[in-house]
Amino acid sequence: MQRWTNWAGTATATPSALVAPRDTDEAAAAIRDAARGGGTVRPLGTGHSFSGIGSPDTGCALDLSHWSGIVHADPHTGLVKVRAGTPLHRLNAELDGLGLAMANLGDIDRQTIAGAISTGTHGTGAGLGGLATQVEELELLLADGTEKRCSAAENPELFAAARLGLGALGVITTVTLRCVPAFSLVANERPARLDDVLDDFDQLAADNDHVEFYWFPHASNTLVKRNNRLPAGQSPKPLHPLRHFLEYEVLENRLFGAVCRLGRAVPASVRPLNRFCAATWSARSYSDSSHRVFTTQRNVRFLECEYAVPREALRDVLHELRAAVGRLDDPVMFPVEVRVAAPDDVWLSTAYQRPSAYIAIHQFRGMPHRRWFDAFEDIAGAHGGRPHWGKMHRLDAAALRERYPRFDDFRRVRAEVDPTGVFRNPYLDRVLGACG
Repeated sequence: MQRWTNWAGTATATPSALVAPRDTDEAAAAIRDAARGGGTVRPLGTGHSFSGIGSPDTGCALDLSHWSGIVHADPHTGLVKVRAGTPLHRLNAELDGLGLAMANLGDIDRQTIAGAISTGTHGTGAGLGGLATQVEELELLLADGTEKRCSAAENPELFAAARLGLGALGVITTVTLRCVPAFSLVANERPARLDDVLDDFDQLAADNDHVEFYWFPHASNTLVKRNNRLPAGQSPKPLHPLRHFLEYEVLENRLFGAVCRLGRAVPASVRPLNRFCAATWSARSYSDSSHRVFTTQRNVRFLECEYAVPREALRDVLHELRAAVGRLDDPVMFPVEVRVAAPDDVWLSTAYQRPSAYIAIHQFRGMPHRRWFDAFEDIAGAHGGRPHWGKMHRLDAAALRERYPRFDDFRRVRAEVDPTGVFRNPYLDRVLGACG
């Protein structure tokens, strides 16, 4: 079997078999075969998680690329049933053609819908939750090969766990989403000093539908991005295709990639390069279909660690992080990203029952990252931070149990539907503990 690796190169595996089922019967047969032999099964998405959550390890890898596309859509209710292997960029385009959209999205659209909800993918917006909060119903194959449907009304405990199930409960076959009528967003991007942004951040979050900012760790400037709904009756004004190409493809990907490679080759240049990059941020405003504003193409490979902290802790965490940067021996090439989310009721959601600020740190692939990530995890952990399941982190089940009030409930449901650990892998063994 060919070696598998994720997008960032942080996880690799050599599965014993690769099965590309075209229907649920073929997938169920693969699951039953693995279970009979004491093996494991992991569905393959696009490998965009930075942690080992998607690794098939040495078991059977299920390639769900044939499970793509919308099954049924009701424009009146906004309910859309989609196959689990559908990449978000394809789903967004199909929804747009139906006059529908997802209410909120992250800034990457390469993941499958099942992978995105199962790892806790989120966007930003003080009044909005992650993608899992937009799920109305799920169908999944359990460890014995049976298919089960769950929702808030049918098998509600399984639904509460499986909306963000880490792939530990079964293989999702379809996802029913609560969508909204298609809408356009006005994007407004402006540079601002970090201290000023932190002073005004609560007001920024309250005044805008979606707000986030980027900060280069060795600089004092940020880029603040505000996205708000275009008023009814107004026509969107997208960036000219040439300007879009120059700014997003040439500057943010090709040129920034070259700057990162220079920083990797000459570490002493990273700090001045950080300040140079921050100084080149400029204002930009345009409007377009929501999914074109939410998402951005990312070609420069990097490593990422992200924690959700209580909203009120954001200022303290960033001040402590700023101090920690100055003590690092190895400089940091990539910016920090800050977003927000509303509290939700999804058991393993990083925003469970609390308004949250998401802080994501990065490092260019091939550059030293361990001390930077450790310093961040120490700081975020001291404020009760919860790590993004799809990003790199060092926590185990004992530590995570203290941060998730419904952690034991999730483990109980997992023991009921997968008592022998058919869907386990080393990452799940670490973060959830042994099955049974």
